[in-house]
Amino acid sequence: MAGLFSKQAAVYAAARPVYPKDLFTKLAALTPHHCLAWDVGTGNGQAAIGVAEHYDSVVATDVSEEQLLRATAHPKVRYLHTPDATPREDLVAMLGGEGSVDLITVAEAAHWFDLPAFYDIARRVLRRPGGVIAVWGYNYRIIPVEDMMARFFNTTLPYRDPRAWYCMNGYKDLPFPFNDIGLGREGEPASLDIDHEMSFEGLIGMLRSGSAVTTAKQQGVDLLGEREVKELEEEWGGASLVRKVTFKAFLLVGTPRAED
Repeated sequence: MAGLFSKQAAVYAAARPVYPKDLFTKLAALTPHHCLAWDVGTGNGQAAIGVAEHYDSVVATDVSEEQLLRATAHPKVRYLHTPDATPREDLVAMLGGEGSVDLITVAEAAHWFDLPAFYDIARRVLRRPGGVIAVWGYNYRIIPVEDMMARFFNTTLPYRDPRAWYCMNGYKDLPFPFNDIGLGREGEPASLDIDHEMSFEGLIGMLRSGSAVTTAKQQGVDLLGEREVKELEEEWGGASLVRKVTFKAFLLVGTPRAED
């Protein structure tokens, strides 16, 4: 996973939408304690910063050092590099031990994980009772430019990592073995709208930061060459136009099962 996002870390940090504040308010209302949260696959820290408004401390981890170098500093957030080879016991210890975490958040990253291994750690570190895990993501469903985005998406198909299909399918088939608490469950994600004012430059930056575009470029194919960008510009309505768009995101939230 780290290799997919390290090279375009600066572009990723500048281009991605900001998650709505009311999402973090809703998640915080689900946990009786607000001592410690863990933001996994934190990237540039967008979700970690939102979580930090409601919790005393946030541990924000990522496998990519390049992403963490561009993460937003916050007095309540501690960023940690956790390579894929990090032993589970070490990771549990970094988080304060078993039963220490009130909220786990994963924004636009769960589909890249070794899910059985991650969920095992999540069950161990979540507080019992009261611990909550929330994962969410978004794809090319962006209103009102959904048709344009779908056409671009089709050009990326030969370069897509199979894991990305969880996200492309709106997490409808993402394993999520936790008890439903009313904000999306396994097989039935809740809808989450992310409103965003986007410039054409921001759109191109977001597309360039995608894993499939990076993979294609590594193979000598530029999916966003001069001709492709010009076509997108015409569909967008001009290079200077700033549009109000809505990312049609998806959300899964749960608590550990008693038998786990």
